Amino acid sequence: MDVLKKIPVREQDAKERAANFEEVCLGYNQEEAQCEAARCINCKNAQCVKGCPVAIDIPGFIEKVKDGQIEEAYQIISQSSALPAVCGRVCPQESQCEGKCIRGIKGEPISIGKLERFVADWAREHGIKPVVTAEKKGKSVAVIGSGPAGLTCAGDLAKMGYDVTIFEALHEPGGVLVYGIPEFRLPKKDVVAEEIENVKALGVKIETNVVVGKSVTIDELLQEEGFDAVFIGSGAGLPKFMGIPGENSNGVFSANEYLTRSNLMKAFDGNSNTPIMHSKKVAVVGGGNVAMDAARTALRLGAEVHIVYRRSEEELPARVEEVHHAKEEGIIFDLLTNPTEILADDKGWVTGMKCIRMELGEPDASGRRRPVEIPGSEFTMELDTVIMSLGTSPNPLISSTTEGLETNKWKCIVAEEANGQTSKEGVYAGGDAVTGAATVILAMGAGKAAAKGIDEYLSTK
Repeated sequence: MDVLKKIPVREQDAKERAANFEEVCLGYNQEEAQCEAARCINCKNAQCVKGCPVAIDIPGFIEKVKDGQIEEAYQIISQSSALPAVCGRVCPQESQCEGKCIRGIKGEPISIGKLERFVADWAREHGIKPVVTAEKKGKSVAVIGSGPAGLTCAGDLAKMGYDVTIFEALHEPGGVLVYGIPEFRLPKKDVVAEEIENVKALGVKIETNVVVGKSVTIDELLQEEGFDAVFIGSGAGLPKFMGIPGENSNGVFSANEYLTRSNLMKAFDGNSNTPIMHSKKVAVVGGGNVAMDAARTALRLGAEVHIVYRRSEEELPARVEEVHHAKEEGIIFDLLTNPTEILADDKGWVTGMKCIRMELGEPDASGRRRPVEIPGSEFTMELDTVIMSLGTSPNPLISSTTEGLETNKWKCIVAEEANGQTSKEGVYAGGDAVTGAATVILAMGAGKAAAKGIDEYLSTK
């Protein structure tokens, strides 16, 4: 075994998986996991932990994996993370824990994410649950939203001894984990539903079909329902569009709607009653993970799929692994290309998209080189579907029905990063509702910080 190289991870064959919705990555078995764990040099001043937004004791759990003590490894992870099977699959480890791994200086970093996934999957298969030891505090907290921020905040508060109720607007808990991320990256029944059951096993109650701001307001939760504090983890579900001519044509979708139909409403399954566009040729506009998810979903539904992105491959915000998987499956990348108009027939259905070629100029405020149009390079793509994947912003429903809750110009709730505190007493917030669309693990980090903030606040009351 070469200690400088990762133990490879088994994956479903690209040709086969492009035609099904089963999970792409098959993960490690115990022997592979123990071999990979043995590569860890167990640093005294572990940088990997500093790269983890929820500060998992990474060397501690890896040491247990190396020794074959998988249940002990799971309990170590569970002290910091409510969703290890999710994070092991969808976290951008390469820019976080693995990006800081000392082993990665001379060789390849330890596959921390794949080891976390192995431990969580092993615990699920063996019926192992996280352990709760705290005494009840006799105080209750309402958590709005059952996505990664809400589940993490609720789980941490339950472990501290609080009575926690999560209010979820949709009919199924999980937030972006169930509506946003496809089955082939994150299985809903075997992984997401099981992790939510683990949070419920801590004593957390979940009420679905409750739209806070409509069914009940934050003030009512605090004044009439008797909650001592509220955490807002309602995410960012409002899609952004380009504002170009023809964007209202039939066959133009936000990635949010397209993925929700497939992921939450199971439209990819022939037995589902939810309709979804079975397209012949699709353009997905955008270059993030959500764009890759939408493109790979459309491909599996039988379309030829193009990713249209105005910068070059180096600037693609999506994870390298997602781009690699998309290319392997046959997604076509039209880079340095920007749409200018969507064309439609006399019945309003999409027939194509006018685009212009771009080149990269000087860096802009974000540090990335600014894309500049190349005069005279216009061309038309023939299409029947366009999926806009340009990011999302928070739905203003909660902020507009809550007096004294400060928001910024992007309609994001203003909250302190260290403890989630908002401008309204007893109300905390975190995740995409505060930052705009970001990653699962950053939302979890915010949920964790807010749980600590709420505990400090209620301890003084």
